[in-house]
Amino acid sequence: MKKVLKIDASARTVDSEVPAYRSLSRLLSQHFQERWLEHSSEDLFIHRDVGATPPAFVSQDWIAAVFTPEAQRSTEQRALLALSDQLIDEVTQADLILVSTPMYNYGMPASLKAWFDQVVRVNKTFSFDLARGDFPLQPILSGKTLVLLSSSGEFGFEPGGIRESMNHLGPHVRTLGHYLGVEDFYEIRIEYQEFGDERHSQSIESAYGEVDKLVETLTGKVHSIA
Repeated sequence: MKKVLKIDASARTVDSEVPAYRSLSRLLSQHFQERWLEHSSEDLFIHRDVGATPPAFVSQDWIAAVFTPEAQRSTEQRALLALSDQLIDEVTQADLILVSTPMYNYGMPASLKAWFDQVVRVNKTFSFDLARGDFPLQPILSGKTLVLLSSSGEFGFEPGGIRESMNHLGPHVRTLGHYLGVEDFYEIRIEYQEFGDERHSQSIESAYGEVDKLVETLTGKVHSIA
């Protein structure tokens, strides 16, 4: 049995009475899960909805707790890190991390950044050793796959696209994923939302088709090495 950690970050839901207000990224993530379970019904999805319930931002006391040796932490410090420990445990269990998110102001929502800040943690998901020279950080976890399903109002954020330099979502998620043990990264985008024209419709259709193909590839891959 494989475990998929599903992170949804949109502030929107999928059940709004106004179709235009429904979250495209959540709907695409929902489609991914449905297709996955059609191929591998025994697999487990762990759902973390950071859009609806954002993790707390890190604080000065939180940082102090992280850098206090575990055996020396106070009751209050252990309580401060309890959510982080839980979120890291979910990441550790996962074979695949599925992140669905809109692009807000050319980057990730604050709720998703708060989640990453809680789980990318020294001595938990990465180690730090100055003996490594100019690259002292090294992931502790390994072998994970991350799939990013994103939606944006504009277009051309792909490598070589007209807004490549404005894309602070995909590259950021990919960089942070490295310190969660991610070795394989995939991104599927829905674009042109603000234009609402035929290009947007085609982008939605294309994204769903790409999800179908990716699920087929990944379910075959993870079970062939089980």
